[in-house]
Order: sequence, then structure tokens, then C-alpha cells
Amino acid sequence: MNSHILTNARIITSTEDFIGTVKVEEGIIVDVVKGKTYAEGEDLHGLWLSPGCIDIHSDYLEREIHPRPSAKFPLPMAFHFMDQRAAACGLTTVFSAISLTENESRDRTFKSAVQQAQAIDELNVNSLVNHYLHARLDPNTEASVQYIDDMLAIPSLKMVVYNEGIPGQRQFKLEDIIVKRAKMMAISEEESRRMVFEEIEKLKNVNKRPEFYAAFKDFVPLGSHDDTTEAHIMEALQYGSTLAEMPTTMEAAIKAKEVGMSVCMGAPNYVRGGSHCGNLSCHEAMEKNLVDMLCSDYHFPTMLTAVLMMMKNGKKPSEAINYVSLNPARYLKTDKETGSIEVGKKADLICFESQENFAKIFKVWVDGRTKYSTERPFNKSDATRNVASYEEASANL
Repeated sequence: MNSHILTNARIITSTEDFIGTVKVEEGIIVDVVKGKTYAEGEDLHGLWLSPGCIDIHSDYLEREIHPRPSAKFPLPMAFHFMDQRAAACGLTTVFSAISLTENESRDRTFKSAVQQAQAIDELNVNSLVNHYLHARLDPNTEASVQYIDDMLAIPSLKMVVYNEGIPGQRQFKLEDIIVKRAKMMAISEEESRRMVFEEIEKLKNVNKRPEFYAAFKDFVPLGSHDDTTEAHIMEALQYGSTLAEMPTTMEAAIKAKEVGMSVCMGAPNYVRGGSHCGNLSCHEAMEKNLVDMLCSDYHFPTMLTAVLMMMKNGKKPSEAINYVSLNPARYLKTDKETGSIEVGKKADLICFESQENFAKIFKVWVDGRTKYSTERPFNKSDATRNVASYEEASANL
């Protein structure tokens, strides 16, 4: 059954929040009633009711497959638990990032990545939440163009991002890479330096962005990952990018906004108060209005936790939730069907509360169907919660 009356909820729309009721029929929102509750509805006891999170970049599947570099688990098992975890964290749409590159040291090939993507398509049939693929394409590899037709044939492939693999040019500093490789390969830093510079010389002469752009421009949104300089942004723009994904410097983020690109930052960066590898702080970028949306990057729970932290830091609930719902939907051009609580849109909804600085999920609906549910003890004190303002609720963070 996917028809419901969800009542006595603190509803977060794209513009305001209020106590009220959402009516769902056959998986579609048919009414949003402000200030009225219904005895025959499902009483949500004043908990937050919002659109589900739309996560346009998640590395979690890869971490479920390889929780340790030398430990690997089967894809069906990994996908199942990734799906369960996504629902429990309030994500109703997840774009799993699949790296398409040639990297013998990390046992990665284009062929294996395409095979993994094809397998995910089959596993997606019985999933709890919506799953799509986000291809991180290495443009500095000759073999990449051989697999374009295979990628175009994958139905769930809905995003393509240029993910340059030249050492030391973007996220990780050159000297850090040299030291890390020396330790990993048990060689001297001098030998590591020689090998890294040889790799740079080899890769910088290969650029398959024109081929990728020609193949994908009419099918999926294009983006660029870990842009560091203005030149990176301009190159991405030249080849159709409309998204700067996790820019590593303020310079790159500013340039991206100047040329009309959307900017996505990682929710873990916001929650932790900075980048785990010393790059651009999400807080600093937000202060300059440079961020359009957040993604989970490597940690699902931070999506909603970031929303609650934004509320505590003064943003209205509607503004905060849009970073993880409506704004990603707009970028994907799916905002007519999802991304906010509006009449006519899909009932991809989540019910939650703040608890000790994080969001605790109590119920998740996808296409109006209950996909995740956990019991919560209610008592008379909940009557106060029903009329609490978001300032009062967020004060408990």
C-alpha cells in the first residue's frame, strides 16, 4: 500500500516549515495541509517530515566492498548492506561513484568497472531506495574510449564526472604522493619521485575529454572532480561540465560560480568543520555563497546531520534541507518529480528528529511505500514537541 495520511508532523517544504499533514495517494503527494491534523492519519508526533536526501556522489559502495585494502566482499552482499544503510540514514536516492580508470596498483580496470556497473543494474531491482551510477571517468587514459558504448548501455548511469588521474595536480599534494608511494612500495623517496614524474609526463599528453563530451553531452549531466585552479574550471567548462564537484580551493569554487557552474561539497567536510585532507572548507565556501548542494562523499549519516547543524547555525529548515534535496534534484533536472514536499511530486519522504548532534530516522517512504521503519516511544511530553519552533528543536542539537 502506498497511500497515506501523515499528520501532526513538522513539515519542511522548500520555502517554510509548519505543523500539518501530507496526503499521499498511489505514491504521489496530493495535498499539503498547513496547521491541520487528522484523527484518521498516521500521527508523527511533531517529528520532522522532509523530502528524502538525494546524494549525487557516494563512495560508500566501494568501502562496503573493500572495508580494508586487502579485504574484498561480494558485490551483492555489499550492495544489500549499502542499500539498508542508505535508508537508515534518510537517503532516498543514491548515486554510487564508480571509478573508470586503469590503475594496476589498485587492481582497477575499465573492464571491471563496467562489469560492476552492469551488475549493480541487476541488483537495483529489489532495492529499498533509488540507486543510480555516477561515473568518475579518467580522461588521461587511452583505454577509456573503448568502453564508451558499454557505459551508454547502462540504464542507471545518470552522471559523468571528469576525474583526472595525473598525480599531484588536484586533491593530493605532489610531495605527499611521493612519500606515500615510497612507503607503500618500500622504495626510496628518490625512486618514488622518479616514477611519479615519469607517470606525470606520460599522462599529461593524454586527454579524452573531447571524446567523453561528444558521447555523453546529450544523455547525462557532466561535471568535474577536485578542481583546484581556474584553469581546471575553464577546461571543465569547455567540455560541457555544469558541476564543480568538491573543488579543493576557494579560487576554483569562485571561478565555478562566476561561469555559471553548480558547486557540490561533501557533507562530512561541513560536519567535521573542514576537509579531512586539508582542502577547501565547506563552511568557508558557504560563507561566500559558493555552495549549491551537499553530498555524502564517504559518510551517509552526515547528509542529515549537516542539515541539523545548518539549522543550529541559523539557516531556516527549508533552506538547509534544500542543500540535500531540491538543489540536487534541480541539478539533475528531476525537480518536477522529486526533491521537495509539493503536490504532484513523488512521496520520497523521511521522518526524523535530532538526537545528540545527529539525525535519528524513524521512517522512510520511497514512491509512497514504507521502506524503513523503527519504533519510537511517545509520551505526553511530545505535545510540547508538536508546537516547538525550529529554533527550539535545533537548540537540542
